[in-house]
Amino acid sequence: MLSRTLILKTSALKPVEKLVRKSFFFRPLVKRFIAGDTLEQAMAACQTLLDKGYNVTLDNLGENTSTEAEALKAKSTYIQMLERIGDQDLSANPIEKCNISIKLTQCGFDLGDEFAERNYRDVLDVARQHDNFVRVDMESSAYTERTVKIIERVHKDFKNTGTVLQSYLLRTDDDVQKMIDLQVRIRLVKGAYLEPPTVAYKEKRQVDEAFIRQAKRLLSEAPYPAIATQDEKIILELNRYVEEKKIHKAGFEYQMLYGIRRDLQERLKAEGYNVRIYVPFGDAWYPYFTRRLAERPANVFFFLRAMFKG
Repeated sequence: MLSRTLILKTSALKPVEKLVRKSFFFRPLVKRFIAGDTLEQAMAACQTLLDKGYNVTLDNLGENTSTEAEALKAKSTYIQMLERIGDQDLSANPIEKCNISIKLTQCGFDLGDEFAERNYRDVLDVARQHDNFVRVDMESSAYTERTVKIIERVHKDFKNTGTVLQSYLLRTDDDVQKMIDLQVRIRLVKGAYLEPPTVAYKEKRQVDEAFIRQAKRLLSEAPYPAIATQDEKIILELNRYVEEKKIHKAGFEYQMLYGIRRDLQERLKAEGYNVRIYVPFGDAWYPYFTRRLAERPANVFFFLRAMFKG
């Protein structure tokens, strides 16, 4: 089995990136798992999923803006996404049918916390006008503490926001408790950045154990948690926990990636679970694509098998 570290290190090599971007072999994979280059294409994909009974999260791919102009352009795109969702009446509280996910590095995090926070608040203000929700993605561990601090400040004024916690980080159990205390909505993921052993678990078994432990806490104590995984064994264990603890299925959702494990997505939906599909779009797809492979190396085989199945 390919290891997460090997995938991340290999994908960071420029010749590998060039090969993946240019090769006809990879083009069907990108097309299947990225909803398009434009917002129009992504909105069409969202509508198809909504018509099938899924909820969706729309994500504009891209990271680490280096100028204020780039960050303001990203903010403008986020606002445009929210306005299009509102215009098409795709969102509906208390659980939004279609919401968005943003990155603080796109909002200008590298240019300063205050600048990024202002942009983030501007996006949330528009989201509130449209009765919608904005999730802040969690990025590498270099940004974790700063992200948590911004969420603590902003959530006081905007309850229509939440963030992501990564199970492989050693600090996440404490962050889970902090977010529960603040009643912040959390998406739990395993994590896919290349992190040192001083901050993250390195063994898959440890990450899985942490994910299950933290997911159960969120299911029992947090407001409408999102459990983001394609790992069927983990899902089955969590389903047993939900049944044992008599947790209502309407009180949480599973989140899964666009184009991956459609069979599992459909089965969970048929069993009455809320299922939200994470729909990425944009031409800056390469970092997202490689991290999704690394997050669960078995995804490599899902991608390849799916391509040959058509």
